[in-house]
Amino acid sequence: MVEYNPNAIEKKWQKKWDDEKTFKSEIDNNKKKFYPLVEFPYPSGQGLHVGHPRPYTALDVVARKRRLEGENVMYPMGWDAFGLPTENYAIKNKIHPAKVTEDNIAHFKEQMKSIGFSFDWDREVNTTDPDYYKWSQWIFIQMYKHGLAYKNEMSVNWCPSCQVGLANEEVVDGKCERCGTEVVHKMKNQWMLKITEYADRLIDDLEEVDFEERIKASQINWIGRSHGCDVDFKIKDLDEKLTVYTTRPDTIFGVSYMVVSPEHPILDKYKERIKNFTEIEAYQEEAKKKSDFERSELNKDKTGVMIDGISAINPLNDKEIPIWVSDYVLMTYGTGAIMAVPAHDSRDFEFAKKFDMPIIPVYDTGEELPTTDINKGEAINSDFLNGLSASDAKKKAIEYVEEKGLGKAKTNFKLRDWVFSRQRYWGEPIPMIYCEEHGWVPVPEEELPVKLPDVPSYEPTATGESPLSEIEEFVNTTCPICGKPAKRETDTMPQWAGSSWYYLRYMDPNNKEAIASKEALDYYSPVDWYNGGMEHTTLHLLYSRFWHKFLYDIGVVPTKEPYKKRTSHGMILGSDHQKMSKSRGNVINPDDIVRDYGADTLRCYEMFMGDFSSMAIWSDEGVRGCRKYLERVFNLTDLVVDGEEYSKDLEVVINQTIKKVSEDYENLKFNTAIAKLMTLLNEMKSLGKITKKDFKTYITLLNPVAPHMTEELWEMMSYEGELNQTTWPSYDEDKLSFDSFEMPVQINGKVRATVMMDKDASKEDAIKSAQEDNNIKSYIEGKEIRKIIYVPGKILNIVV
Repeated sequence: MVEYNPNAIEKKWQKKWDDEKTFKSEIDNNKKKFYPLVEFPYPSGQGLHVGHPRPYTALDVVARKRRLEGENVMYPMGWDAFGLPTENYAIKNKIHPAKVTEDNIAHFKEQMKSIGFSFDWDREVNTTDPDYYKWSQWIFIQMYKHGLAYKNEMSVNWCPSCQVGLANEEVVDGKCERCGTEVVHKMKNQWMLKITEYADRLIDDLEEVDFEERIKASQINWIGRSHGCDVDFKIKDLDEKLTVYTTRPDTIFGVSYMVVSPEHPILDKYKERIKNFTEIEAYQEEAKKKSDFERSELNKDKTGVMIDGISAINPLNDKEIPIWVSDYVLMTYGTGAIMAVPAHDSRDFEFAKKFDMPIIPVYDTGEELPTTDINKGEAINSDFLNGLSASDAKKKAIEYVEEKGLGKAKTNFKLRDWVFSRQRYWGEPIPMIYCEEHGWVPVPEEELPVKLPDVPSYEPTATGESPLSEIEEFVNTTCPICGKPAKRETDTMPQWAGSSWYYLRYMDPNNKEAIASKEALDYYSPVDWYNGGMEHTTLHLLYSRFWHKFLYDIGVVPTKEPYKKRTSHGMILGSDHQKMSKSRGNVINPDDIVRDYGADTLRCYEMFMGDFSSMAIWSDEGVRGCRKYLERVFNLTDLVVDGEEYSKDLEVVINQTIKKVSEDYENLKFNTAIAKLMTLLNEMKSLGKITKKDFKTYITLLNPVAPHMTEELWEMMSYEGELNQTTWPSYDEDKLSFDSFEMPVQINGKVRATVMMDKDASKEDAIKSAQEDNNIKSYIEGKEIRKIIYVPGKILNIVV
């Protein structure tokens, strides 16, 4: 018996795959291409954790299977390496971010290679490489030329301590995630990308792709398309109106108050008239400390101030209603003002209850207020709408509003244009120049890339501008149009930039003249299967689809959508059922598993630990179980005898296993595929001997999960070539079930015996075989048989 030594075996095969470039893909129009993609990682200082290999292994299994099925597989990997985490680490540890990134990538790559992923490393990309971000800059310039990139004054989250603008997700409980300082809102001149121009297409084109329904839902909900109308509410005694957007104009008769955002311009415009403006100013200051996410999604405790001095008039019944200021209304959504219908909106209901406001139901559903599902009721308390269904009332209300000049029908979106500026060092420089005479001018394309200068200091500035603003040789330049002195843009792009188009660069990573050649784009497009975390199925996926659609519109890419299929995996929790984190001390380092058990054990366990789309709990016992399973497979060689056909006793179960494993791999049901292989292993062990063909098929089916060990076994058995050069086994439809089976025989519903039967046996033959069984005889002798139920190939039940 040869001892299973994974460390030696795995290093041997990893070197061989590297030397032979086993997984290199090149354009081959005679072969069907398959382009699987996993989200490239952010190379942090901590290195890979065991959550990373789960999606990488999953699509590696599919990629290896597809290669054996004759497809030309391109499975690439790269690094999403710009961004705030590296910069913060660099500032804290006084190490240049470029050096931090270089070291992190080297570590990540070493870890990945130790796990045996079949990546085509010749296609590796790095978003911090000037040869890569040259094309991020080129895409930005094309967007600017087509009116999709523009400058705008925007309110940003600002940390006074770090002197930096923060994304919403970097604000926790109103404080800077990094230093804990209270965040304020600050107006900044920002570059924006007009993603809203594509809002309809980003929803409608989801019909054309194979995305999991939960992923489509996350996209649709984020974009937030709704159909309704703008309605004007007059301000009492003033030549002024508040316009609100509502999807339910049929509920206007139920409006008992209005709410404006703390940032709404009407507050400043009429501050002399507002008697409690000092109180409102204090409230505005408090609102500045919260992110939009905290205000809209986390705002459980409703707060607000009623405006003393101005009120509104309900346009449908002319009733006077108060106007409140509350931070749950955002200036960035709709008009920054809402009409509140507390009887049919839970948020408005909570606010009305807290501040003792009237609650007027306008739909009778027979349920306790608030009744938010009003589509099943009929209108009440609504004058000319009374008695109508919700759909009819909505239609009639819009017609009335338009006819009377009170507003107009409108489609609205929650989606806002993309804030594309960051006042940081570690990012792609935005390739724009400001000239006093010509305004903003793109850097000439032949001068790209605008390289990130190597600077001694990359810490945030005291003014809140990018550190690049203090580098005179970078800032001072000339206008590309007139040649006069001009200033370079010093903001950098967000981390999202490089990840929005990286899948295209994999197709032709060394091209100096274009994102990728037309030949490569035509052959490899689109990505056939993209897998990533659910946390990236809103913003990253949306941004990427937006960029791709723009590139399609200008003739750069050949498909409307970047990804044909999108799936998501579940997170791996620690053995304590908590999210893995250093502070909890429950992080599992994959290096330790590879060292102690082998990469194939890690791969096998990550695929076997549970449903791929769901969260899974790490179990050391489960790891050991997978190692024992692989040892048993390795020792199967002791049972192998010559034979170019399947063993007669294994023929059916092997064909069943081929079918099951083939389908399960494609459906991401790796745990049940491996369970089926374990069952077949037990069958082989109990038989005591297996043919060379039995074993060859077994290790081929297991190869995508445990590639190193199975390649070694292939070589040990002297099969032709290497396993990665063989073909995927096919199953025989006629051999998926046994000709005979053990038929349970029931007496009055209880199984009393089993008899061997042909699967197509007639009822008469089944009864005869049962009556000849001694055990059955004892139950039916001398008794009247009242009924016989026979299900061919399943069961016989005799009622006495």
